[in-house]
Amino acid sequence: MSIGNFGNIYSDELITATELNRQPGRVLDKALERPITITRNDQSFALLRREEVTFLVKAATQSKAVFEILTVAFSLLLDREIGFKHPYGWLSVFEKDDLQEFIKELSEAFQLINSSTTAWEIIEAIIHEWHSSAIAAASPELAAAFSAETDEVPLTKPSASWAV
Repeated sequence: MSIGNFGNIYSDELITATELNRQPGRVLDKALERPITITRNDQSFALLRREEVTFLVKAATQSKAVFEILTVAFSLLLDREIGFKHPYGWLSVFEKDDLQEFIKELSEAFQLINSSTTAWEIIEAIIHEWHSSAIAAASPELAAAFSAETDEVPLTKPSASWAV
């Protein structure tokens, strides 16, 4: 399911509450195909499949998160201070080039929403990977380990005494 499927959500069929009471089976059959608006007095109610509502709620929630994280990334590019207590404050460990790469990667994934059923999973994975990288970059232990001198020992050619 993609957001593109809901581009015409308001071009649905209008059904009165009286019609719903008289022919509930026919109305539910129509709701399987596309959203139905049921009108009663001055009120309107939407009737659509539960998984479609779940998808729309998830899309709205995740779109808000993507907007918020991109706002933080752009704010950091503009040298605004974002504290580590902010949910996306971890982005502040990255240099501007990295932030631009993050914005590009996340924006490209967000554009897949209309064409890919896995776009939200891709977006979640991108955010997770960048967050993990931020944790690693902010860790003094990992920084020390990466900058430590290696004590590599060159391998010697095995001697014949090892051969059995």
